[in-house]
Amino acid sequence: MKLHGPAMRLTILVCENDLWHHKPLYFEIVHRAHRSGLAGASVIRGIEGYGASSRIHTARILSLSDELPVAITIIDSEDRIRAFLPQLDELMSEGLVTLEQVEAVHYVRHPVQQAPADATMAGDAFPR
Repeated sequence: MKLHGPAMRLTILVCENDLWHHKPLYFEIVHRAHRSGLAGASVIRGIEGYGASSRIHTARILSLSDELPVAITIIDSEDRIRAFLPQLDELMSEGLVTLEQVEAVHYVRHPVQQAPADATMAGDAFPR
């Protein structure tokens, strides 16, 4: 079964060693997104990048870096994503947040209930 419709992608770019109360910041963001009932979140560790400092951080063996970029991606309906943004105000002291309108196609292997063919993320088409 395939569900699709308009959605918003929230991407949060931070450093892997950014902390929130002695835990990785990305960990706190993902767990808050989960508690907020957002459709899904992924953390992707970069192998090279630079940010405001303009210093390049890399995972190459000869330059061991603990400041690699991390991207947290969350996709859900626009209203749910925007409702989550104030939590980032509390958590982030530096980093970059982007918001993008996307069209989501969600493949569901074992749907809990049959959704209408024209279901979108704005309704209950995407199981939480």
